[in-house]
Amino acid sequence: MSGFNVVQPGLLTLIQDAGRFGYHGIGLTTGGPLDREAFFWANRLCENALEATALEVSFGGLVLEAQVDTRIAVTGAQMPLKIAGQEAAAWETHAVKAGDKIELGFATAGSRAYLAVAGGFNVAAQFGSTATVTREGIGGLAGEKLQQGDQLLCAASGSEPRWQVPVAARPNYGKFAELRVILGYQQASFDSVQQALFFSSEYTLSDRADRMGFRLEGQPVKSTLDGILSEGICHGAIQIPADGQPIVLLNDRQTIGGYPKIGSVIARDTARLAQLMPGAKVMFTQISMEEAHNINCLETRRFMTTELVALH
Repeated sequence: MSGFNVVQPGLLTLIQDAGRFGYHGIGLTTGGPLDREAFFWANRLCENALEATALEVSFGGLVLEAQVDTRIAVTGAQMPLKIAGQEAAAWETHAVKAGDKIELGFATAGSRAYLAVAGGFNVAAQFGSTATVTREGIGGLAGEKLQQGDQLLCAASGSEPRWQVPVAARPNYGKFAELRVILGYQQASFDSVQQALFFSSEYTLSDRADRMGFRLEGQPVKSTLDGILSEGICHGAIQIPADGQPIVLLNDRQTIGGYPKIGSVIARDTARLAQLMPGAKVMFTQISMEEAHNINCLETRRFMTTELVALH
């Protein structure tokens, strides 16, 4: 089995599957794609299982050389794509031949793109997942981001069929996101004034943003708690440290923490947050647990029932 040679690894390219679940008890976090919808679309275009191993390309700059005939798809952030020197469209399947170079330029909208290959990349799982978490040194290739000269193994595939995601189903990546929040059980430590300030203020994404969490800058919010005993942290949790500036925790978050949490951003919206660049703006909107379930069910149904367009 051959696959792809990494000519240029880009700024931050990670091997990811859907994530590592069930291991928080031994301190291993989830990992997985920051934008699950774009990740799932890439795999669906390649007729893979949705959780198949693919690449998360942050900010761009990736160059691969194919050593096998297969099919690929790129979704997510707008990054100029070239195959064998020719411009190619994102959100559709492309045939590649051994010797072709696949080049991803730097993002012009959004920040994370996903590159899937037919059959998925062949990477050994650790603790049930191939997801790379560099802080833990686990998953992917030796727990690290891609390096020049790395080999990405995959099986050969025919050049057909080829598919395209309908334009109406593709997300728009801008410089603002409204994030829907479910209040947490520590909400009582934020009085009505602090909650009103939080939900009526615009925050700026700082440059202190990575796969662990995004720090925001804006209206400080205060809790009556000086601190809490460290406890488990869910995906999307909004921590409020002593300076009052919110931190939204993401896939590579620590498994426990001791800051008060005003609530959690729903997973559909952490994906939108993760596509923003520093300097982008966000606001928070409170919703109920029932509304969150409805949103998730409707969006899942929409994804599963949207038919791909056949290309000839």
